[in-house]
Amino acid sequence: MSRQNASTPTKNASTPTKNATSPSAQADASSTHADNASPSQADGSLSYVSGTSSKPLLGQTIGACFDATVERHAERDALISRHQGQRYTWRELQTVVNRTARALLASGVTKGDRVGIWAPNCAEWAIVQFATAKIGAILVNINPSYRTHELEYALKQSGTSTLILQGEFKRSNYVEMIESLVPALAHGATELHSDRLPSLKRVVCLDSQRALPGMSSWDALLERAEEVSDATLSAHQADLQFDEPINIQYTSGTTGAPKGATLSHHNILNNGFFVAERIGLSEQDRMVIPVPLYHCFGMVMGNLGCMTHGATMIYPSDGFDALATLQAVSEERATALYGVPTMFIAELEHTEFTSFDLASLRTGIMAGSICPIEIMRQVIDKMHMQQVSICYGMTETSPVSLQTQTDAPLDKRVTTVGTIHPHTEVKLIDPSSGRLVNRGERGELCTRGYSVMLGYWENEEATRKSIDAAGWMHTGDLAVMDDAGYVAIVGRIKDMIIRGGENIYPREIEDFLYTHPSVSDVQIIGVPDEKYGEEVMAWIKLVEGESLDEEGLRKFCDGKIAYYKVPRYVKFVDDFPMTVTGKIQKYKMREQATHELGLE
Repeated sequence: MSRQNASTPTKNASTPTKNATSPSAQADASSTHADNASPSQADGSLSYVSGTSSKPLLGQTIGACFDATVERHAERDALISRHQGQRYTWRELQTVVNRTARALLASGVTKGDRVGIWAPNCAEWAIVQFATAKIGAILVNINPSYRTHELEYALKQSGTSTLILQGEFKRSNYVEMIESLVPALAHGATELHSDRLPSLKRVVCLDSQRALPGMSSWDALLERAEEVSDATLSAHQADLQFDEPINIQYTSGTTGAPKGATLSHHNILNNGFFVAERIGLSEQDRMVIPVPLYHCFGMVMGNLGCMTHGATMIYPSDGFDALATLQAVSEERATALYGVPTMFIAELEHTEFTSFDLASLRTGIMAGSICPIEIMRQVIDKMHMQQVSICYGMTETSPVSLQTQTDAPLDKRVTTVGTIHPHTEVKLIDPSSGRLVNRGERGELCTRGYSVMLGYWENEEATRKSIDAAGWMHTGDLAVMDDAGYVAIVGRIKDMIIRGGENIYPREIEDFLYTHPSVSDVQIIGVPDEKYGEEVMAWIKLVEGESLDEEGLRKFCDGKIAYYKVPRYVKFVDDFPMTVTGKIQKYKMREQATHELGLE
């Protein structure tokens, strides 16, 4: 996704099909475009498109779909967590998922309760995801990089009653942080009471060696499964409805406190299914998932995309590691690979890249932030991903609204984020007037359909600001739609630079600078200027072993782009500030640059 951050199901969304058959049974492999018939629009000159499809929406809960997949593909590989040495067939995965669901019920967790998971990628993450879905508990995804203040906010705001956490990850000691918020964990309290986290009743530690006396270990939790029968679990699962909330994901907003996007079974099950449909996924595929599971890219596009089609989920490491990812692709004979652009760049530039056999790859998704054209070409040519797809979306839309077809012309696959997804609508509007813009003109991208979130958890005001009365989710992204319905993201409304009255779109300059042979990655921002209001600044990451200075960069620009687009300031960096999902945090770059240049 060019943007993956993005709510009450929208009115006028496509009607879900009751008693839908299993996803694979619904799949029609006879046509690459079966999921997206010719988009329709009332007036072809306006930037509006709706996605039609020969496949109906899935009218199932996640648990029902999971069980149907197990029945079809019981003995196939379901989940491989390489860094843990754990491998499950679909039947084996169902066994541990059901056991976990029964254990949670025995612990007092039931439908509507919030269960937080604070851990990097691991088998238990997926197990908890499917187990909570089976009992209707709402999974609260906690960012693995959160510190104490952010953790406290998410747990308190969501009303989380059960927290499942890893002992530590990288430089974060999760046990110490939660103990600082709930000191009673250091003692053997049977029922937690915390003034700072009044809703929190129980904590489960995946690392038994680090569990405090007031915590339950993972193994101890699972032992409680014997207290609840299979019939009781089945009764709870049968009571669930697919429009009910099942997931809360906190968005990494640039201002104010994070907001909890609340998603239903219907939201994320269908989005995972249709994303996987567009890359032609089947039970024959094996997908390497190095992106964080706490985010939609991992848990929806990855886990649910694989689950709905019976494909294999492969976790190469707990956090992103380029070498581990390349090893996983080669040794597991993976056919699909996900990643944000910076991940693909790291893999392509790894010193051992050429030593790995990646010929098994055919498809995958590059998303999360703007996808550099040159990197996309290298992924296709050097990594054999001829059918790689680009997606666009945001957490609030489950997440994907637009995606390239695997057989789209190359120029469309490297310069756009594709065409409309099935059962959704997209329009581009003038941000000031709200009126539709013509094809070829810039406008704010808005989307509507089954994928729009139920709303921000306990935050009606923020929900109203994002979803208008007609059910449109306003993304804040600027885009252009061509006559064929392809959409190109040209920037954020807030990222646009206004220099002396000239509107400058960072993406245009970034695409140009990517063509310099010494440039590995580039981000353009605006910084304050007394004379022009704003000036252009480039943050440049060089190809390893290459050299370039400010004068050389400006000479490269002279005569090729308008003078006012040539960067006034240049900063050479090793990395960019970004979220764990690979989204560049330009607001942090602006703050840092403004301070360093003395432009406050």
